[in-house]
Amino acid sequence: MAKKENIASVLAFEKKLVPSDGFMYGTTWADQAKATPLTLQEKSVRGTYSNRLKAAIQKDPLKLNAKVEKPNLQRVDSCGLAMDQDTLKLSFTLKVLSGVQQPSACNNQAFNESYTKAVEQYIAEENFTELATRYAENIANGRFLWRNRVGAEKIEVQVKMLNGDSGKEWVFDAGTMSTRGFSPSVEVKELGTEIAKALSGETDFLLLDIAAFALIGKAQDVYPSEELVLDKGNSKSKKSKILYAINGVAGMHSQKIGNALRTIDTWYPDFNDVTTGPIAIEPYGAITNLGKAFRNPKAKADFFTLFDDFARGEELANKNDEHYVMAVLVRGGVFGESDK
Repeated sequence: MAKKENIASVLAFEKKLVPSDGFMYGTTWADQAKATPLTLQEKSVRGTYSNRLKAAIQKDPLKLNAKVEKPNLQRVDSCGLAMDQDTLKLSFTLKVLSGVQQPSACNNQAFNESYTKAVEQYIAEENFTELATRYAENIANGRFLWRNRVGAEKIEVQVKMLNGDSGKEWVFDAGTMSTRGFSPSVEVKELGTEIAKALSGETDFLLLDIAAFALIGKAQDVYPSEELVLDKGNSKSKKSKILYAINGVAGMHSQKIGNALRTIDTWYPDFNDVTTGPIAIEPYGAITNLGKAFRNPKAKADFFTLFDDFARGEELANKNDEHYVMAVLVRGGVFGESDK
């Protein structure tokens, strides 16, 4: 069927990796079972102005002195362990769903049929093994700890399978695992197999309970998610940093955890495990803090270019492109194409 007749202007997919918010607790490495919720503390800071000033101020000593002699007053949230605690515990649940072969919304029957056929062929050939193993390794290596992973003496990740009566559990020494590439162990592959079963529809869903323990030192700071403040205004009484809490317990956004779990893209054109490493699965490979899109449409490496061919039954150049397209669909999103 011609491409013009095979366009879905309404097309959406629900995410298949569904993490909860992460809850943060303080404990000790010697007695991990004894954990208490971490709460946020407010600080009032008398700082200095250290940002780049206008050239006119920099070149005029009097203006510069007048600027820097004023205190930079700030009210910020902070969070840290107690004096008798040396270990951070971050816990969350992860649900893995099936049904990626069926869009949640699609207004073109021909497109829906060709798309479903392409995905079913991928499942028959690959069974989500590559993607699921990479998701499993990001669980095992504690990537979801983000900044809390840096400088930790030891990191342990405990995973329990909650649905069914299997009672399966895994314990990973995350501190010895790299986040720059993927080299799964036997245990990681076992966890990946369970994730693949859910994604492929062999099981209806998978529910995991995940707890990470990071030995960071007594009374050290920990780093919950930071809230985005859209209305900062000009009031000096407003906080310049607001951290995330769930019912008073310091927390990590589910979106941030999800971003860590889907940081599996090593298939983009400029991948280098030393300088860039894996990036999160995104339609244009966007990394906002670097201000760069690693999957440029001009290079025909972006999701939409690859997806349009894949969903209409055309064979992609290599399997890695198929893995990437399927990973974006697992991520979910709205991908309708203009029919004009």
